[in-house]
Amino acid sequence: MQLTVNGEKGDYAEELTVAGLLQQRGHDSNVVVVERNGEIVPAAAFAATRLEAGDVLELVQFVGGG
Repeated sequence: MQLTVNGEKGDYAEELTVAGLLQQRGHDSNVVVVERNGEIVPAAAFAATRLEAGDVLELVQFVGGG
């Protein structure tokens, strides 16, 4: 299925959750915020939220520093 992630279109497996997408892309789910089609996905729902063809996602990862 085709998804748009951070402005880039790509092909992904049909059976994919937000948690699976984060794992594939190497993101730590503890330090990332996910917006799906304009709505924030709660971290507690990452594993249960199935992605659908055409979804538009924005992934924002927190970075520590000082």
